[in-house]
Amino acid sequence: MNLAIFDLDYTLLPVDSDYEWGQFLVRLGVVDPVSFASRNDAFFAQYLAGTLDPVEYLHFAFGTLAGFPRAQLDQWHQQFMNEVITPAIHPVALALVEQHRSAGDLTVIISATNSFVTGPIARRFNVDHLISAEPELDSAGEITGKIRGTPTHGQGKVSHLHAWLAGRGTRLEEFGRSAFYSDSHNDLPLLSAVTDPVATNPNEKLKAHALAHGWPVLNLFDD
Repeated sequence: MNLAIFDLDYTLLPVDSDYEWGQFLVRLGVVDPVSFASRNDAFFAQYLAGTLDPVEYLHFAFGTLAGFPRAQLDQWHQQFMNEVITPAIHPVALALVEQHRSAGDLTVIISATNSFVTGPIARRFNVDHLISAEPELDSAGEITGKIRGTPTHGQGKVSHLHAWLAGRGTRLEEFGRSAFYSDSHNDLPLLSAVTDPVATNPNEKLKAHALAHGWPVLNLFDD
């Protein structure tokens, strides 16, 4: 069996789901339109620059979610899927995932974006396995605002993948081939760990690295 790993934001999606979720909350009018939007924009800029502190950001993201009942959050997320995510999904991205599924590959999305935001999106792509940042839940299933475990960012994606595979009784090296599709230089640690790194809709830093190392470059969203 082979392994196919996908980043989500700007890889399978042409948008950043985490940032768009924040913008969606602003449009709903349930967060302060000035202070929240300003912090959301600042964190997004740090992510693009590769300077984001993932712990600081997750405290911000989970702290926001903790301000609302889970039932309300789930209702909003369905609206978010209908209005923002589903219209943004390209058939070519769905086809890429299906190509690996049809080949019998083990497919997994690994994202620095938290599981509340990404879970329904992974299901929309028919990917059964998701590794992402996890919010702490209380006994009633409500989000507390704290982080459970460590962020799935940068090198953290590598350690989380190894732990997930170990939980399945296997190791990365045991797969015949392992592919990872990502758009970002933030993912160079995991891209360097697989047999088949694919720079997908890459930013300039990743594109330069890919070309220098002979990695394939895939542009899913070219018109």
